[in-house]
Amino acid sequence: MGPVLAVGGFREARTWSLQGGPRPMGPGRAGPMRSSVAAPDCCGGLGNLDFRKADLCVMTRLLGYVDPSEPHFVAAVLTIAFNPLFWNVVARWEHKTRKLSGAFGSPHLACCTLGGAILLLNVLRSHCFTQAMLSQPRMQSLDNPLAYRMGLALLGVGGVFVLSSFLALGFTGTFLGNHFRILKETRVTTFPFSVLDNPMYWGSTANYLGWAIMHASPAGLLLTTVVALTYTVAILYEEPFTAEIYQQKASQAHKRS
Repeated sequence: MGPVLAVGGFREARTWSLQGGPRPMGPGRAGPMRSSVAAPDCCGGLGNLDFRKADLCVMTRLLGYVDPSEPHFVAAVLTIAFNPLFWNVVARWEHKTRKLSGAFGSPHLACCTLGGAILLLNVLRSHCFTQAMLSQPRMQSLDNPLAYRMGLALLGVGGVFVLSSFLALGFTGTFLGNHFRILKETRVTTFPFSVLDNPMYWGSTANYLGWAIMHASPAGLLLTTVVALTYTVAILYEEPFTAEIYQQKASQAHKRS
């Protein structure tokens, strides 16, 4: 399991960051499960390529290597989908009720406890992701040194974004501290937020993409797509609520002044 993968995937606090089949395949079994979808004249051949169908063709070829009912693949999809749901539901419940802060005696301790739980869940997600790749066939066209180096580069770039985001936000800023009313005084605009919105989410996605390419894994590529879609939904769900938290803070500060 790639150690960096377990780091990515926490709550992104940048926008308003005033706070804190069935069976494993052996080395010699690298071909697709259904040879018919891997025909060399896919999409009518390069000379007759219909670009409107190109994406569908690529997806069809990838699906030819993947058994979506395989238990490790199912477990990976479930953990990918569950993690953002878990931390958003718990954090919003805390913001509304203050139950966690009351139970732990302090919002900082409660936030750190939730952060620890998120870390463990992300370790589990990375483990399931890796096991899903190992249980499915490899793609020969990706099984070469150049692709491996590209995957390694993506893993490095993703790691830089994830770790630099964590350093810029701090522990509580990374792990939904705004929902615990642990607020910073100034907006975080330093790297990597100066070059990319939601760098922790997209850095984590790059980690998974690089990991999948290094393993020449069509299953990993499809799971990376699930990661990206899940983070997109999470961002759309989180950012308006985060904006509301800081609007309330600004309104309260204005009334006091």
